[in-house]
Amino acid sequence: NKFESLSKVSFMTSHMKSLKYLDMSNNLLSHDGADTQCQWAESLTELDLSSNQLSDTVFECLPVNIKKLSLQSNQITSVPKGMAELKSLQELNVARNRLSDLPGCGGFPSLEILNIEMNSIVTPSADFFQSCPGVRELQAGKNPFKCSCELQAFIRLERQSGGKLFGWPVAYVCEYPEDLRGMQLKDFHLSELACNTMLLLVTALLLTLVLVAVVVFLCIYLDVPWYMRMTWQWTQTKRRAWHNHPKEQETVLQFHAFVSYSERDALWVKNELIPNLEKGEGCVQLCQHERNFVPGKSIVENIINCIEKSYKSIFVLSPNFVQSEWCHYELYFAHHKLFSENSSSLILILLEPIPPYIIPARYHKLKALMAKRTYLEWPKERSKRALFWANLRAAISLNLP
Repeated sequence: NKFESLSKVSFMTSHMKSLKYLDMSNNLLSHDGADTQCQWAESLTELDLSSNQLSDTVFECLPVNIKKLSLQSNQITSVPKGMAELKSLQELNVARNRLSDLPGCGGFPSLEILNIEMNSIVTPSADFFQSCPGVRELQAGKNPFKCSCELQAFIRLERQSGGKLFGWPVAYVCEYPEDLRGMQLKDFHLSELACNTMLLLVTALLLTLVLVAVVVFLCIYLDVPWYMRMTWQWTQTKRRAWHNHPKEQETVLQFHAFVSYSERDALWVKNELIPNLEKGEGCVQLCQHERNFVPGKSIVENIINCIEKSYKSIFVLSPNFVQSEWCHYELYFAHHKLFSENSSSLILILLEPIPPYIIPARYHKLKALMAKRTYLEWPKERSKRALFWANLRAAISLNLP
């Protein structure tokens, strides 16, 4: 028919003392709750108002004793919380409306069956069965579900409900996002870490702290700050040299070799090394810090200048050497020259055996060189020392300009 006013229909039934079932579907019914009141037959228990033009205000104009109510295919967007209670309502059909969430059961304490299919529910509330303990069947399929973290709780709800979700799993399908469209909700899973923001933050913080701790440990173990400081010293020295003498950047070799040694091994250097190399036929010009360092310049700058003015760098190795900070500087800068010029300018003399465990981690290059046995070993027997000096002179042989 073409009934338009729900309140007028209610007054028509008010004198029908035996009316139990009324079908007013497929009309033009609407209700303006502000102006009119409703008065239904008290005997009415089943009412069909589907396919009309009813909105949220319809809940203000319903029979108080109604048990079964169909509001399918209307324009309902929500179920108002402040409406009069329908204490006898057992079955409610609000399919094909515009509802965005499952309604609570505050106004329907006896509700057993709810049909809310084909609405606009993207993320349904997961506490529905807690707020509606009497509901034994929920039809919520064929909604445009958004498969995200918020939906995980609703999916768990199905497992806890014991089969109360009607049409599961076929009618429950992801609509959003695009790449998950068509996937059944039962097949959608996200990890707890991906959905729990606090857990994700705590995990990220712990991983960051562990990473920072590992980096700090490696930096300390490999002595990275020391190498960075030495690199900075080297670049600053080169920059000052360029600024002061830009035309003299091509270093002129003045010495055959720069000698690096620990002060505790100075007696051997002065009594054995220097006399045997600098005297006699084919004498070698050595650069020694005690006599060749320029007063007024920093120690680091003197080391760099002496190494660059020397064709070779001789390192007198012993347990004392690896415990000397300045010897480490000299070894570092000599290595820098070795790799920058692609030359073999290092000569290692093993004065005394060095147990591997006393060599600090920063001497990894020294460990590698010694592992290859690329060094001359100082012989304890005097008969073998002539061969030692001959080999050392052969390693240094060069005509200086």
